[in-house]
Amino acid sequence: MKVLVLNSGSSSVKYQFIDMEGEKVLCQGIAERIGLEGSRIIHKMNGEKHVIEVELPDHDVAIQKVLDILQDEKLGVIKDVREIGAVGHRVVHGGERFASSVLIDDEVIKVLEENADLAPLHNPPNIMGIKAIKKLLPDVPNVAVFDTAFHQSMPKKAYLYAIPMELYEKHRIRRYGFHGTSHRYVSRRAAEILGKPYESLKIITAHLGNGASITAVMYGKSVDTSMGFTPLEGLVMGTRSGDIDPAIVIYLQQKLNMSVDEVYNLLNKKSGILGLFKKSSDMREVEEGVFNDDPIARLVLDIYEYRIAKYIGAYAAAMNGVDVIVFTAGVGENFPLMRQEICDNYLGYLGVVCDKEANEVFGEERIISKPESKVAVMVIPTNEELVIARDTYKIVTEGIKELKLF
Repeated sequence: MKVLVLNSGSSSVKYQFIDMEGEKVLCQGIAERIGLEGSRIIHKMNGEKHVIEVELPDHDVAIQKVLDILQDEKLGVIKDVREIGAVGHRVVHGGERFASSVLIDDEVIKVLEENADLAPLHNPPNIMGIKAIKKLLPDVPNVAVFDTAFHQSMPKKAYLYAIPMELYEKHRIRRYGFHGTSHRYVSRRAAEILGKPYESLKIITAHLGNGASITAVMYGKSVDTSMGFTPLEGLVMGTRSGDIDPAIVIYLQQKLNMSVDEVYNLLNKKSGILGLFKKSSDMREVEEGVFNDDPIARLVLDIYEYRIAKYIGAYAAAMNGVDVIVFTAGVGENFPLMRQEICDNYLGYLGVVCDKEANEVFGEERIISKPESKVAVMVIPTNEELVIARDTYKIVTEGIKELKLF
């Protein structure tokens, strides 16, 4: 079976087409600037990149153009859309209703729409992608795989906030966590690499990209994670502040007369690395600055590493120990200096001993701790699309409605 994986954003649709026999990626790409001038599709196949300038007024047209490319005589990998056996969709927020990947029907779409206010920037375009593909390929089964689902195993002591209980009971304000598909993939992959049962390990996974989160995975289940009610909580990120005193929001509104939208924009789009560094939100530029002895870049990296180290320490305490620490995603996979400094400067008390030579790795699976290290430290490239494809394939081929994660 061939599975099309879609990740629909507000102005883009990322896609990956996977042959599940051998789990081979046949092609991948992105339709970007949907509804805007300069829209285009970047299509990658056989190691080559093709840029197709095309008008993309909405998600329906964008996805139709992707389907056209898949069948194109020169750029395509299939002769007919009937070769698409199923479509897997990344959906950011499943609320409390979904603790598993599910076959999409009208009831599922209705629940997703009801949860849209929990992820107003993500769920609506996710739903647009689902509706578009159902219209274009009405006979093809669709599966939703949720960023939040893996974290539905968290206990109440981890996901409840110390605010009036009525706010949870009536409005479901609680910690949900995100990046669950990534944390799920790399934690299980870590167990496979080590040759140990997944259910026997205490693993801390650090998904460090433009968005970033850390998760405590205890015996195969997420028991805590750094992102909360929204993806704003937790680590210092590319443009997001991460943890701050909630009273800062009130101060900004009362003292600086900022509106709700202005504060939201400040904390989500103008803070984090960008707010501290001023020049850019790109950690590659911070790294370059550190190597050039830029004191501001050095301070930014110190802050970034410190927050990560604090969460690792907190989750080691939460699980009463840790066997494995995994770095993943764009920054986690490609920033040896950061990994080395976190291990050397903060994690010695856990018995972590980093192998400096092994740590010089970019985007490849590797154990970067020495044999005598009491905690295995690893770099594992994430593969959320493969998880989505696997769940989709399993649900469709086994004829089940939901795929329970725990």
